[in-house]
Amino acid sequence: MLYRAKRLLNLAGDKLFSMPLLVLYLTDGCNSRCQMCDIWQNPRRNMPMPLVESIADVCSELGIRWILLSGGEAMQHPQWSQIAQRFRAEGVHMMLLTNGLFLRKQAEEVIASVDEVILSLDGGTAATYATIRGVDAFDVILEGVDSVRAGGVPVTTRTTVQQANFREIPQIIDVALAHDVTTISFLAIDVSNPFAFGDRDLLTPDGALSLAEIVELERIIETLAIQYADAYAVGRMAESPDKLQRILAQYFKSVIGEGDFPRPPCNAPHFSTVIEVDGRLRPCYFLPTYGRLQPDGETLSEAINWDAAQELRRAYRTGQRPECARCVCPLHKGTRALMRM
Repeated sequence: MLYRAKRLLNLAGDKLFSMPLLVLYLTDGCNSRCQMCDIWQNPRRNMPMPLVESIADVCSELGIRWILLSGGEAMQHPQWSQIAQRFRAEGVHMMLLTNGLFLRKQAEEVIASVDEVILSLDGGTAATYATIRGVDAFDVILEGVDSVRAGGVPVTTRTTVQQANFREIPQIIDVALAHDVTTISFLAIDVSNPFAFGDRDLLTPDGALSLAEIVELERIIETLAIQYADAYAVGRMAESPDKLQRILAQYFKSVIGEGDFPRPPCNAPHFSTVIEVDGRLRPCYFLPTYGRLQPDGETLSEAINWDAAQELRRAYRTGQRPECARCVCPLHKGTRALMRM
């Protein structure tokens, strides 16, 4: 009950009393070559174990319930499974966000180390996947899904919808269902945020859809409720057709100036934090850093309430951060949801 009360106190202002969800960038290297991200072009750095230990030491104090291992490609960290098991020993639910290239090879480590996998699946065919991800690995990642599903690990596929793959949404669903994926999710490609995916030419919305393509996308989404009624009935589809129309079609219309960006409520910075490979802290994926956590410095419990951190939370909450207006991935937890966390 104490942790639940602290989570509710988070919503009372901009000072945090608990941190249910952490996102850890274990490495900033990646073995994909995605056209919408340039992180793979940078030299790889790995999160040092003293920093990991300093975070693990405050799991109980902060009431950390979920940790998402991300990157770069988290599985490129040579000690990623050891890190996952270290946090599991603290009672944390471990999630692995991965491109899946190592899933087959490291299936045993995945099964032994994490509670669920979130897999990037950006095509319904090998050719489209290779075009977007820059590697010919469609069959490899699906074999990896089969391996970890055989070990009982839930798998969510996450598709970044863009010009190159929107027509394959039904095929992506078919592929995911054929490989016993637990949950199937979609979001729009981000074409505007300067912080989340490395340096990009923000004047050129690469991957966004034209108006004619958006009309085609709307028709595709309209068919999903009927075509995949069984999958919706058992909860395997993460987003309803109505939500997909909002977060995909309406978003792409806004990108080309045909309407306002959808802006559903979001309070992610009030219950989660992103920690980068070198200890830099963000309120979420899409907002700038506010400081750096040092293994021998102030603890995470102290850092999340630095003045700069509270100022960023205050700014997004009061509508002063322009990134939030175009966000492709808002996350909101109400009072009841926080009580269940």
